[in-house]
Formats: sequence, structure tokens, C-alpha cells
Amino acid sequence: MVIDNKVLEFVADLKLPEVISNVRKQAADALNGMDFPTTKVEEWKYTRVSKYVKKKYIQSKIDADIQKYIPSDLEGHRLIFINGYYNESLSSIIKEDNALNIQSIELLNEEYYTDLLEDISENVFSLINKAYQTGGIFIQVKENAKLKYPIHLLFLTKGNGVIANTRNFIQLESGAEAEVFVTFNSENSDDSFTNCVLEGHVENNAHLTITKLQSEENNVFHVSKDLFIQDTGSTFKMNTITTGGSLIRNSVDVLVEGENCHTELNGVYLGVEKQLIDNHTLIDQMFPNCTSNELYKGVMGDESTGVFNGRVIVRQDAQKIQAYQSNKNILLTKKASVNSKPELEIYADDVMCSHGSTVGDLDDDAIFYLKTRGISEEKAKHMLIGAFIGDVLERIENEPIREIVNKRFTEKFGWEF
Repeated sequence: MVIDNKVLEFVADLKLPEVISNVRKQAADALNGMDFPTTKVEEWKYTRVSKYVKKKYIQSKIDADIQKYIPSDLEGHRLIFINGYYNESLSSIIKEDNALNIQSIELLNEEYYTDLLEDISENVFSLINKAYQTGGIFIQVKENAKLKYPIHLLFLTKGNGVIANTRNFIQLESGAEAEVFVTFNSENSDDSFTNCVLEGHVENNAHLTITKLQSEENNVFHVSKDLFIQDTGSTFKMNTITTGGSLIRNSVDVLVEGENCHTELNGVYLGVEKQLIDNHTLIDQMFPNCTSNELYKGVMGDESTGVFNGRVIVRQDAQKIQAYQSNKNILLTKKASVNSKPELEIYADDVMCSHGSTVGDLDDDAIFYLKTRGISEEKAKHMLIGAFIGDVLERIENEPIREIVNKRFTEKFGWEF
């Protein structure tokens, strides 16, 4: 197999297992002739990855103390991944009357998987992930089952120059309900790379909520690819909260393949130093009588850069769609910046769709007003930022999970909500 030299050099030290699945083989073969994206590619116009893909990364299977990353007040199923390897001994599953099936990603039915994701385009990072993933989980929630406890996927990257390739798949059978909490942390991880793929199928009348908290150190390169298929009458909701990493690229694609579905994507991203935080979303409405709502808010400080590209496609036969999209940003310094591009691509004529984007500074009059009430300028700014992003955080309906997110902001920024 001949692979483009840059990609070949990148994966040279990564290992494939002796026996590989068809998914792995197809991903490895698809890398043939591919290159890493540059800013000449529209999808990556504001996100330069060249310095990261020139580095050499290693796979490193180690043990680690993960207790400080486990929320003490969140009771639930817990799946632990260290440097991309699933650690069964540290993980714990609560018995839920056979409602939940958790097994290796290698046991995911390949015929079901390939039929479901037929004609889905991949990028070079997701292909590297699928070819060289070191440990993933297939999560299946049985028909009409309603999980009592959330599923916590805990990812820890530890060590310098480490690559963590994790691939997971979530299947909610018809009528099922589940909540998933995904956290990313790192420890002494200079020049490390988290490359994560999370895919899933939300079947008829099923309801899935995912909250993702990215809290890695500001020296980690992070690329995630989330792809979910919705069937008739289903609900899918994802909240993405980003506070860490050096360059973070989040891609969330939702393909709505049935009527009467609801899709909701929410995000908060907070930049400091020279972070670059890039959120790309796609909601593809293929059937009529569906609703979707997107709300992403960014607060960029120091010399950080935010990127938002939200795309909604309404197909010709998808009449009576209601789709709303909003991206709002605050710049705390003159050197911070945001590139925002909300998009609507509408081929139907009986729809209600809107999108909007704003970029601005904190309100000086509001700061002055708070100062006249005896509040310091720093505290006043914290209050205004809290109010700005608070309406997004309130969309995290699970109270213990919302408190974990609030605690993260308090610890890192001194902001309280």
C-alpha cells in the first residue's frame, strides 16, 4: 500500500494489530494518496495544522491515577481510557436490568456499520483514527430501555508526544433513552495529540443527550469527529464545552434521516493565551417536519482565536423544517479574534429558518454600572461573562453534570455561574 509521504511519515511509528477488521483495512487503504488539510481547503481555512502533523507521536499504554478526574458527585457508568487504551479494570458498569450492552468496538457488526454510514465522507484524521485506534467501545442501549444512570467516558492523555486514538460507537435502539458525559483531561502532556471519533445511531423515537467537556492542558492538539444518524421521531442533543488544548478542532455532523426529529447543538468555547478553538457543525435535514436549534458562544482572551462554521442543509423534500442557528462571541483583548460563518443551504420552500452571528466587546456601560454598585472591575467582567454564556450552560439539564462544568470554570478562570 502506497501512502502519501506526509501521511506515511506521520503514521510510521503507529502499529496495526496482526488481525484487522474490514473497517480498519478500509480506513488504512483510504489514506492512500491523501494529504493533511491546509488553509487552502475551505473547511480548514482558519485552522493551520501543519506544525502539529510534522511532529512524531507514540502510542503509550500505561496506568495512571485517575481519581482526581472522577467527579465525586456523579453516579453513573464509567468507562476509562488512558492514552487511547480502554482500561477495563478502572472502569465500572452499574447493572441496569440488561438494558445496556458494552463491548469492544471490534465486535460492532461491520455490515450494520457500513450500511449505516454508506457514502459518508471522512477526513484524514478520522481515517487515521479508525485504522490505528488502540481501544474503543461499542455502547448499545436496548429497545425502549431508559437508563437510570449517565454513561461517563473519561479520557486521560498522560506523557509527552503521545497520540491517543479512540473510536467509540453508541447505538440507541428504538424508544431508548440515555445520557452520555464525555470528559477529556491531560497530565504532563507536552506535544501530545488526542484524535477521537464518536459515532452513533439514534433509532426511532430514541433520545440521546451528550455533554462533552474538553479540559486538557494548553499544550495538547485535539481533533474530534462526531457523527450521528437520527431516525424518525428521535431526539439528539449535544453540548460541547471547550476550555483547554492548544489547537482544538470539533466536527459535529448530524444526519436527520426521518420525520419529526429534533436536533440541538450547543457550545461554549473559552480561549486564552494562543489557543485556537474551531467548531464545525453540520445538520442535514433530509425529511419533513423536523426542528433544530444551534447556539454557540465564545469568549476569547489574550491572543486566542475562535472559529465557528455551522452549516444547515434542508433537502428539497424536507418541507416544514424549523431550523435556528446563532453564534455570538466576546473579545476580551484587541489581539483576540473570531472567524464566524453560519450557513443555511435550503432547497425546500416551506420552511422557517434563520441564522445569525455577532462579535463584540464587553459592554463598558454595564461594567461602569456594576462598579457604581461597589463591584470591582474584574468581578464585574466575570459577572457579565457568566451571564453571556450562562444561557448555554443552562441547557445542560443534568444538574450534577452542569455543576461539574461550573466547577471547571471556577477553577480555571475564577468565574462563577
